Amino acid sequence: MGKIIVCDGNEAAAWGVALARPDMVAVYPITPQSSLAEYISQFVADGIIKADLMDVEGEHSVLSVLQGACLAGARTFTASCGQGLAFMFEPYFRTPPLRLPIVMSIVTRDGITPQCVWGGQQDAMTVREAGWIHMFCETCQEVLDTVIMAYKIAEDRGIMLPVNVNHDGNYLSYGVERVELPDHEEVDAFLGEKNINWHVALDPERPMGVDPLTGGAGGEGPALFVRYRKGLCKAMQNALEVIPAVHREWGERFGRFHAPLIEEYRIDGAEYAIVTIGSMTGAGKDAVDLAREKGERVGLIKIKTFRPFPLAALCSVLSKVKAVGVVDRSVSFGWNAGPVFQEILSALYHLEKRIPALSFIGGLAGADITVDHFMRVIETTGKALKGEVPSDTVWLNGPEENR
Repeated sequence: MGKIIVCDGNEAAAWGVALARPDMVAVYPITPQSSLAEYISQFVADGIIKADLMDVEGEHSVLSVLQGACLAGARTFTASCGQGLAFMFEPYFRTPPLRLPIVMSIVTRDGITPQCVWGGQQDAMTVREAGWIHMFCETCQEVLDTVIMAYKIAEDRGIMLPVNVNHDGNYLSYGVERVELPDHEEVDAFLGEKNINWHVALDPERPMGVDPLTGGAGGEGPALFVRYRKGLCKAMQNALEVIPAVHREWGERFGRFHAPLIEEYRIDGAEYAIVTIGSMTGAGKDAVDLAREKGERVGLIKIKTFRPFPLAALCSVLSKVKAVGVVDRSVSFGWNAGPVFQEILSALYHLEKRIPALSFIGGLAGADITVDHFMRVIETTGKALKGEVPSDTVWLNGPEENR
């Protein structure tokens, strides 16, 4: 039998790691991820996690040692965010092409400068093209469940890619909720035998070179490089089928069903929709409920899996509405809009009809995105049905003159 606890998102992630029985964990603390590293360290000290805990000098070494461990067949975990993730940049990009199924939490944080240690999603969005699978969580329970499911997804033979389980700094890292801990043996049965490394395994008795120089202007190098790139792309597309299957099995075993790619909330009968990602979704759903009581025909689309991008699922739901408002918690500077908004624009190209799409940015540097903010998003997006479309991005927490 499992048990019920009250904890924040960082502790929920740590419990997810404990239940997945990793062989090696390496972490370096950085706000707002620090308490996750502290929970992991305490669990190892208490024998709850029976793994080697690596105490290294920085984030670059954190992921580098886990690459070696994973190549030797170990199940691994780490966590980071913000500038720590930036310091991890070189090994972070090497992990997906090496096809290493490492699971890593990003406790998302805004970027600098101005100096900022508070929540946002700028860090995770900045590395979205590195080849990792990215899943964003709405609640602490979803954090715990997704960390466990991430191992089954990462270790699937058709995928073999690292997975980032992202939860919003400040709001989920420190926000406390009721969380159900599944039974350890039931999680063992769900995950099955570890399948870390079937394509290459470091062995002192069988020395080998890993990641040789590949490419160049002639010979077989360029074609071999393309083969690796195409293999990674195919694994990403395979994940669009494996992620729903793993979520479905989780729901059947543990009774908690999370939307694997996207979640549709009150879309039936909706004329227009708002799009959310991460912890902001709860406030968005409350605002949709209030608007529905007032007769507004609005629904919500939550994005759970951002990489691979769930194009087909999104096109299916976007084809049902006449306008869409997208709320980002980060910025795409060259576009003067949010990155999720850009992705939705690309998805809309695949529809038979063109519908207005509006960009909203809020929740930067730890700011809250409230129900009132979402009521404004709903009101503004609803006006788009009458042709009143803002010419620029709407900043929800900005100075009054920029609203």
